[in-house]
Amino acid sequence: MNKKIYQTLKSAETEDWLDYHVVRPICYYCARGFASLHIHPNMVTVLSMFFGAGSCVFFVHGSWYYEGVSGLMANVIAIILLLVADILDCTDGQLARMTGQKSHLGRILDGIAGFVWFTPIYLALVIRFYHHHSLEFGLFGISDTSQNVLIATLVVFFLGLYSGVVGLAGQQRLADYYIQVHLFFLKGEKGSELDASGRQQEIYDQMSWKGHLLEKAFQYSYIGYTKMQESATPQLQRLLKTLHEKYGNAAAIPPAIREKLHSSSLSLMPWNGLLTFNFRSFWLFLFCLIDVPVCNFLFEIIAMGLLTLYVNRRHEAFCRRIADQL
Repeated sequence: MNKKIYQTLKSAETEDWLDYHVVRPICYYCARGFASLHIHPNMVTVLSMFFGAGSCVFFVHGSWYYEGVSGLMANVIAIILLLVADILDCTDGQLARMTGQKSHLGRILDGIAGFVWFTPIYLALVIRFYHHHSLEFGLFGISDTSQNVLIATLVVFFLGLYSGVVGLAGQQRLADYYIQVHLFFLKGEKGSELDASGRQQEIYDQMSWKGHLLEKAFQYSYIGYTKMQESATPQLQRLLKTLHEKYGNAAAIPPAIREKLHSSSLSLMPWNGLLTFNFRSFWLFLFCLIDVPVCNFLFEIIAMGLLTLYVNRRHEAFCRRIADQL
């Protein structure tokens, strides 16, 4: 990776192999194109939402088994649209760092982009199951009656709801938080976007509704977002509070302690990276292409849930250990 591309990254340590070697270089050249057209990073984020959410129109179709070549092509188009959405979502941050157009609203929009994509996609997968379910029914020996279809679709709907709200949303929210925490350990306050719910509440309280209706609504949702990050990481909150009380700010933390924090966090970054887009989307694409998208809900709830628990437990363990030492 050349120096110009590297300078637009938050940190190479928080990027997985695919992002670092493939996605980020592509996003860099996209960012240069947007910069030449004087397009604001927030507009790129909004554009990513349209591509991501728009993919649901094609994900609703069965793949080869149910709809033949046309179904397979619909799913391939859906995958391409979601990949474009991810590239745009990565581009907005590189564009912001390239042009110095970073903003608080941009941070909020970036945090909710994935949820805007996957809400209609998951609903599309439930509708898809309603129309195409003979593989699952055949596997479990279920008769294809209207009553059984209705009951099974309701079960899949609640699986999708749990998978989206508790699984996808919770897992990505925690993964994003750990990335910002790692950047805080690595670069301090100025090098991270580690947002505290208390500070976000202050911003909301000081913001006028007049002329800021949409931004204030986004800010309100972001307060809840940060509170959920903090509630999932009590030992991290204890550690951050201890560091603040003992040293005041990140710049005053002794090098030996900073290195201990950094190395402990760095060992978890590869695992944390599995909670982000690349790994989970591979399974979504695979399950859709082989016509069992309901398996994506189960994979997200079980496999990704266990992975999230592992990352959270290990992160909390080293935070507890270092806080006790301090």
